[in-house]
Parts: sequence; C-alpha cells; structure tokens
Amino acid sequence: MESRRSETLVMALSNERRERAFYLAQAERTRNRLGRSMFLRIADDELEHAVRLERIHEELARGGAWPEGVELGLKLGEVGRSLDALVGELGQAAGEADADDLEAVETACRFEAEGERLYAQLAGAASEKREKAFFELLSSMEREHFRALKEVEEYLRDPASYFTVKERHGLDGA
Repeated sequence: MESRRSETLVMALSNERRERAFYLAQAERTRNRLGRSMFLRIADDELEHAVRLERIHEELARGGAWPEGVELGLKLGEVGRSLDALVGELGQAAGEADADDLEAVETACRFEAEGERLYAQLAGAASEKREKAFFELLSSMEREHFRALKEVEEYLRDPASYFTVKERHGLDGA
C-alpha cells in the first residue's frame, strides 16, 4: 500500500512539475497579456501543489503517516477571481491571440482535465480522511483551472462576444 502510495505521489509530482514548466514556457512565448497572466497564475498554483506533494512524499518516505497540516495555501475561486480582475483590467487591450496561444490553452485544458480525474481517483482510493480531503481539494483546483482556461479560450477566440456574454448585454436595446 505504502509503495503504491509513494509511486502515485511521485507520478503526481512529476505531472505538476511538467505542467508548471509548460505554463512558464507559454507565458514566455505568448504576446497576449491575458494569456500570459493566466499561464503565470496557474504555474504558481502548480508550484504550490508540487511543494505540498513533495512534503507529503518525504513524510511518507520516512515511514510516517499522512502528515497533518498539509493544506494548500490556495483557496477555491481564486483563479476565477483573478481571471475576472485581469479581464476587467485589460478589457479588449490584452493583445491579439495567435494559433499557438489557442493550441496552448487547449493543451492546458487537457492537462487540467486529466489532473482533475487523477486526483478524484486518488481521493476515491484514499484510506485516510486527510489524504482524501487533500486530493479532493486538488481535484477541485484542477477543475477550477480548467474552467478558467476555457474562459481564456473563449476570450482569445472572440473578445467582443466574450464581453457580450460576460456583461450580459441585451440585443433588444434594453
């Protein structure tokens, strides 16, 4: 059991590091300010996930139980609020998106969907309450990243339509 748990943590840690590297590379590459900001924000989240996973792995490798107090400093809803703030700040001045930006967001969406599924499975297989809660939170955060990235994708594809929907403009002149 502990060997499987350790292997799973190493795999999850590897995924978090890979995703962080991807987000940092995309933030460096893109000229779109909204995309860059969102990639950097999610890269920071992935770093925090990795740090927590490392701490848990180290504790378990020492023969300990699932550590107490390994919480994420992030709260659900922060990514969505960050996106709303960025959109409000940048408006339609975020810059043009290119095909590479859209491809990067689509790839990121796949990463986040896979992460959500993985962490939900780990939560379902968890034998300890703290372990289950930790992986449920990670799964929820990955889902939140996915949703935020889908909004960024909508914005990049058609900023004017994005604002029409987001601001709930009516077409009837009201």
